Amino acid sequence: MNNSIVPALEVIMARRIAALPEKSRLFTQEATRLPSSLLLTGPRGVGKSTFLLHHGRGRRFLYFSADNPLVMALNLSEVVQSIFMAGYEGVIIDEVHYAQDWSLHLKSLYDAYPAASFWISDSSSLLLRSGKGDLSRRFVHLDMPIMSFREYLFLETGVIHPRYVPFSEGSALPVQPTAAILSAFGEYRRHGTRPFYGEGYFNERMLAALDKSIHSDVPFFIPRIVDDNLRLMHAIVGTLGMATIPRLQVQSLCADWKIGADKLYTLLNIMEAVGILQIIRKENDRKAKSAGDKLFFADPVYYEVLGALVGNVREAWVATCSKYAGWDVTTSRDKAQADFVISKDGRRITLEVGGKKKSRRGADFVIRDDIDYPTATAIPRWLLAMSW
Repeated sequence: MNNSIVPALEVIMARRIAALPEKSRLFTQEATRLPSSLLLTGPRGVGKSTFLLHHGRGRRFLYFSADNPLVMALNLSEVVQSIFMAGYEGVIIDEVHYAQDWSLHLKSLYDAYPAASFWISDSSSLLLRSGKGDLSRRFVHLDMPIMSFREYLFLETGVIHPRYVPFSEGSALPVQPTAAILSAFGEYRRHGTRPFYGEGYFNERMLAALDKSIHSDVPFFIPRIVDDNLRLMHAIVGTLGMATIPRLQVQSLCADWKIGADKLYTLLNIMEAVGILQIIRKENDRKAKSAGDKLFFADPVYYEVLGALVGNVREAWVATCSKYAGWDVTTSRDKAQADFVISKDGRRITLEVGGKKKSRRGADFVIRDDIDYPTATAIPRWLLAMSW
């Protein structure tokens, strides 16, 4: 074991701590009392490393990323043991799946150092089930979403607005919809879902995150992935960005790319798990293998990055905001009545989605673009983005 690894990692962590932003997103600030064994997941670029470094600052924790070449060539157990022997009480391991036999090493370390803390991060909670060691009972899972509009407003103005509680009678407005607020929402939905938006080159960085998710995250969960599969995933992204109807033609894709339906469904499910896609099924659809009734980007800002169609953007935002507000989202079996059915805690609500003149039809609520204040049955889209 190279004894210089701990000092080298200390320098790296000191640089990372010094580079932390002055204001972290609210998800990071509002998290308290983290468990001693934590798996933090979420799409690339949402701030997982910042979250872990923020909470590890001032504690005897040492951070490293498993994709660091200094670490990749070494045995994970020996690296962590050296850290503990140097007097640290916890480790923060980013991109943990890059370490060879990571799950077996973590299980062994967890059992050998019961008083130590292990905070790890990666792209998907599937990580707990994909490893050879049983980590699901040992690690508490926390998923980091894309930024909400209220978080974007906080980073822009420093003001913390309360969460909006949608679909509840008498829900108070978290902020008045002034011209400045509505203008900020326009900026948010173009480039505000990741905290790096203020660093410039947003579109390029989003496309780089997408590319790395396809080429580095998806293959980890699918053995024997081939180049054609990677190109197919890029084709799915392109098709989804330009389709007038948010749905894939499974038979056509299978024929064009010479891939079986089972493999295609597996690719779609993993793309959803790592935060690329959002598969919306029909209400009460229990099929294990499906491309869903509607398919959206999990982060709707990708429609803006790719220059896609307005109608799909609206529905994607409603599905995403409802999901992050804690609702299960499905499509309505009766399209003449509503677009979506959302459910939580025994409540079932139907939603219609459209512009400012959109009719509610048979839905309980209509989510409208280009309106400022809610009514008894209509909610502006900007308010829905304040709900997490």
